[in-house]
Amino acid sequence: MSDPHAVVDLARLRRTCSACGLHQLCLPAAIGADDLHRLDEILQARRPLERGQPIFRTDHAFTSLYVVRSGSFKTYTTNEQGDSQVLGFHLPGEILGFDAVSTDRHQCTAEALERSTVCEVPYTKLAQVAAQVPDLQRQLMRVISREVQRDHEHLVMMGRRHAQERLAIFLKSLSDRYRRLQRDPAVLTLGMSRYELANYLGLVVETVSRLFTRLQQIGVLEVHRKTVRIVDFDKLDALTGESPAGAASCEDSGVSARNGKRA
Repeated sequence: MSDPHAVVDLARLRRTCSACGLHQLCLPAAIGADDLHRLDEILQARRPLERGQPIFRTDHAFTSLYVVRSGSFKTYTTNEQGDSQVLGFHLPGEILGFDAVSTDRHQCTAEALERSTVCEVPYTKLAQVAAQVPDLQRQLMRVISREVQRDHEHLVMMGRRHAQERLAIFLKSLSDRYRRLQRDPAVLTLGMSRYELANYLGLVVETVSRLFTRLQQIGVLEVHRKTVRIVDFDKLDALTGESPAGAASCEDSGVSARNGKRA
């Protein structure tokens, strides 16, 4: 009979439930063996989704959270006129579905940007386990807090006047997320189209393409199709507008994609 107080280290944890990307919900140091087994039991693996296939849609009933296992996703809303607004992009190890926790219905659509897979975590079962495992509950709150922080960063970015600042903030934030997910923070894979990125940034696609060219010319990035390599982190930090040097170097002003004007 297994010892209920036995402790399993993070390495073993990653070989079990976190194999489906659940490591964001796992404990930072160790977890009891029985609790680890209970986490494994509630996971429901899903088949791969093709590009454009949704996990959930706006106003769908909330039943589960979804942990991105591979590929990437976008979340977006659509107004009555049929115009879409991209709300965010989601990477392996990140969690989708928190938008519906308070209302029990999803407030946006989550759609695969490429061939992707997710692990489905029924929310009711997760809440039951979390209520009995305080450390897991605290970790879940940390994940929700990061989602709120990301929304705040997006609002700050959209409040920036200059298009170059917006793109720099996005790339820096994406790099930071890569680092947290233990991926190379210098090599970013942009699964979204230029149009989807422009929509997210509140710009027109021509401006985004021009900015990538400019950042290559001044030695900040190397761009090869959907792969972006950050060559100079100091220059990228400056271009976010956090320093006088960054603010002075920005020449484009951002314009919402909705009004169709060029920056």
